[in-house]
Amino acid sequence: MSAIETGMEQVVADGAIAVTVRVDTPDVTWAGATGTRDVGSPPPATTRGEFRVASNTKMMIATLVMQEVEAGTWTLDTLVDDVIPGLFPDHPDVTIRHLLSHTSGAPTGTDRMIVERMSDPSSIESQVAAIGLDYTEQDYLDAVNAVPWEHAPGEGFTYSNAGYVALGTLLEKVSGQEVAQLLKERVFKPAGMRHSSYPDEPGMRGHALRESFWDGMQWWSLAGFDPDVFSHAGAAVSTTQDLNTFTDALISGELFDPDLLPQMLGGSPLPTGYGLGVYAVPDPCVQPGEPQALLWGHDGLSFGTSSVALTSSDGTRQFSLAVTGRNLSADPEGLWDLNDVLVPVLLATC
Repeated sequence: MSAIETGMEQVVADGAIAVTVRVDTPDVTWAGATGTRDVGSPPPATTRGEFRVASNTKMMIATLVMQEVEAGTWTLDTLVDDVIPGLFPDHPDVTIRHLLSHTSGAPTGTDRMIVERMSDPSSIESQVAAIGLDYTEQDYLDAVNAVPWEHAPGEGFTYSNAGYVALGTLLEKVSGQEVAQLLKERVFKPAGMRHSSYPDEPGMRGHALRESFWDGMQWWSLAGFDPDVFSHAGAAVSTTQDLNTFTDALISGELFDPDLLPQMLGGSPLPTGYGLGVYAVPDPCVQPGEPQALLWGHDGLSFGTSSVALTSSDGTRQFSLAVTGRNLSADPEGLWDLNDVLVPVLLATC
């Protein structure tokens, strides 16, 4: 795995804080980490280090939704208004499928919600302070209900964190449990994800990879970041081992009726490559056009961490990676290139 290690070292040399990678195939199980747990911190990053997985959380929320489809609680084409009347007062035609596939037309909501809490929208200090505040599901819903939507349901693709916050709200309504408990009982435990959590307060402890971002002049610590900022769209914390375990269990049909899996993988009404909480990319190990020539999974971008988790269509190969230390400056070159590690990881699964 020397190519992966070289790529990891390059990413850290270019300015990232830490990189952690895991590859699982029938022939190879490999994990590595480089860098440190925090900016200027002596303790090294380890393969056991937890990190904020951001939008990889969407795969987990989608799993809970598909479990409710299996249970007969709703169908993919159930109207949101039939579950919680008035959740989107001006958009009564939105369905469960629309929310899962980002085709409802709802804007993402996150940026508007944060800006509304900033005392000075041009100030980085104000931004850092704003993402340390508490936010509720209703704050998200209010943010998107107060503005025009991007398009009518089913007529376009608009990536929407608010759509997944709404899905979490629907899950809590029909189950009578909080999303954190649902994930623990119905995703983390059955998949064997022993080091995953769904926090609602700031802070990362132990071996965790702490987040910071670069503004072009200095690092800004995200120690006070409140995961409520992403809520059901991206609040989960996990490890590379747990993410591989999850995508394996998901694609193998272990978390809900496998007969529903084709709907999840092909559930978008548009040719976007995005299904229901997962998306597809070409599998470099399989000839294009051949059966199972796709990798399935998701990526995540928090304010301080980038991550990717993908599995082969047959469930035999998984990989995940995370890089802490994002460049949020205006520099288009960035601090580091994710492809320096992503490309050798992809090829190592073949």
